[in-house]
Amino acid sequence: MIARPTGQAEGPYDAAFLPRQQMVLTAAHQPIDEPVAKFGGQPVWLSEPAWPVDPTSGGPLVFIGQFPVPGPEPRMAYLFLHEKGIIMGGLDPEAGDAVLLVQPDGRIPSFAVIGPPGTRGRTLWRWGPGYTEVPVEWRIDLQPIPPEIDRSIDEQAAFERSMRSDDYDAEMPGGEDLHDYFGGSACYPNHEARVDSPWQFLFKISDGGGAEGDPYFLNFGHGYGFAFVSPDHREGRFFWECS
Repeated sequence: MIARPTGQAEGPYDAAFLPRQQMVLTAAHQPIDEPVAKFGGQPVWLSEPAWPVDPTSGGPLVFIGQFPVPGPEPRMAYLFLHEKGIIMGGLDPEAGDAVLLVQPDGRIPSFAVIGPPGTRGRTLWRWGPGYTEVPVEWRIDLQPIPPEIDRSIDEQAAFERSMRSDDYDAEMPGGEDLHDYFGGSACYPNHEARVDSPWQFLFKISDGGGAEGDPYFLNFGHGYGFAFVSPDHREGRFFWECS
């Protein structure tokens, strides 16, 4: 079962898409040229190519991956991040160094700078022998989450909601967590999203690359990245945060 819009979310703390699903990665043995969920490789555009560039340097952003946007019409969200050295952009969701584009029939965010036709940057990578950078491509399968973990995430999200209220009296839950998932309500490292209503949570991804065998390199300061879409599912936001 794929996640579907709930039609009830009012902002980034609500479940805009259900059921929540975990991301399971499978290495691609040949380039993926279908509009499916994936990390790395090249974007499979559903409209005209629109590769974002950094507003300051003008250099193409790095293509991180593409993700489905649930709804009646097939749509994909394409994530691009600035990479200076090994530091990723995205602390400010509207700085232009992290761009989540939606196609087709999407809106380009006002802060995003799109390169001229033919612009193409590099893609997601991992460390190889001798600290060489090896491009990667992973198919993302969305699979059910064990009920106890799904419940644990909801309990943590409820705890964070109580912390944002004036009548905070809840105890911190101690259940299991999950770091790469699609849909449901999200848990944030510092308990608050960096976007306001009406942005709706789409997916959460963890950083990686420091350990041998990590599937890709993403530097979020040992934190997590969060993607959001507008209520009409035509525009995206992304930020990352660590504790």
